[in-house]
Amino acid sequence: MPGVTYDDVPLLADLMPWSVAPPRLGRSWPAGPDAASLKARWDALLKAAVPDREALFGPTRARTLHSAVGQLPGQRAGTQRLARASGPCPEPVRALAAPFDEQWLIPDHRLIDAARPELWRVADERQVFAVELPDALLATSRFPLLRGARVRPLYRRPGGTEPNLAPGLAAHLAARLGHPVTAPDVLAWTLTAVRPDRSVPLTDDPELWARGVELGRRALWLMRRDGERPRLPGGRRPYVRAPLPSRPLTLDYDRDEEALHLGDGRIAPVPTAAWDYSVDGVRVLEQWFAARVAEGEPGTLAAIRPATWPQAWTSELLELITVLALLADVRSQQEEWEISSPVTASELRAAGVLPVPASARRPASVLDHQEEGPEGQFALL
Repeated sequence: MPGVTYDDVPLLADLMPWSVAPPRLGRSWPAGPDAASLKARWDALLKAAVPDREALFGPTRARTLHSAVGQLPGQRAGTQRLARASGPCPEPVRALAAPFDEQWLIPDHRLIDAARPELWRVADERQVFAVELPDALLATSRFPLLRGARVRPLYRRPGGTEPNLAPGLAAHLAARLGHPVTAPDVLAWTLTAVRPDRSVPLTDDPELWARGVELGRRALWLMRRDGERPRLPGGRRPYVRAPLPSRPLTLDYDRDEEALHLGDGRIAPVPTAAWDYSVDGVRVLEQWFAARVAEGEPGTLAAIRPATWPQAWTSELLELITVLALLADVRSQQEEWEISSPVTASELRAAGVLPVPASARRPASVLDHQEEGPEGQFALL
């Protein structure tokens, strides 16, 4: 980030101190690009005889058909051991499986090796998850599954309460800036100003802060994709120019025509910036497509996939192209960002904001009701 020459800069790990590793599934089949396939996989599992069911399930040291685990917070999946379980598939929920790749997940504790219940307890319509990757900082409203990430929820409790910020940070910034500062403001600023070493320069310049927050809020809106649908200007909006085949197996890009070819299908215009948009060195569009044409090993639950390309995937692809093109513009402005009048880490230490107390790095106690344990039992409190 040009213009930042000082080193006394607070770290993201101190500004948003509570972080959690994303869930570790232990098996791939409970997640996928379409919900219908997940339900079909569940049905195939439960229809199989126990010996076959064991092989289909994919046992690990953490989970087998006989594992006794409680219900995931906020979900209604059963808690009966899978060896004798019956009934319909728990309703799949949206999850972020890779950068900008919204897929589906069966929210059943029995299927997930390390589910991170503390994340599920705070996942609601108000929550935003900041996802820290080696080469990027993303934000999402979906449940995050990205490997190798650290997840920093914006709020420590459900309902958008108790921001996951260093205690006193928002008040200190408000005093320096001369106006209130909210948790979403801090996250928006962070998305704009964060540096590759995960330090976050802060400022007490009200005009600079306002511009940074505005830019970050646009990035946040595009990443969350849970409000009004983003649109490119007229004449630049991508459309299907040639129908996509029932099973497109290849993806190519024509830079001269700004056209995306899926087999014999064609989508245009696709801005070069959208095609080139990468996270951790991987093109987002190529990774998104690969997840939808990958073939599971025959005879496994992962092999249960759509027989033809669903129309919903085409709609998702058109929106993703739009989001990436608009984010590329935001990214270019972030690369030009310069920070002046800094609020330094030393200042935050002198004000008692840093270092953060150990309790701020641990999840809050949010148990306001009993959670169902294994085999439908409840703990005695």
